[in-house]
Amino acid sequence: MMELPLKPEKPLKSDCCGGGSCCPCVWDVYYEKYREWQDICHKMKQNENADNCRTDK
Repeated sequence: MMELPLKPEKPLKSDCCGGGSCCPCVWDVYYEKYREWQDICHKMKQNENADNCRTDK
């Protein structure tokens, strides 16, 4: 059984100023890390499924 990486932690509401002028915003950083996490998990699950289907084990 594979161990997936931990999901990125959402910023607290108090972490964001709400002004829209921060570059990058804490939410931009979070969503980028979240997309990377999704991609990694998806690839790991695909590899796990491919390994389970191999006939040359």
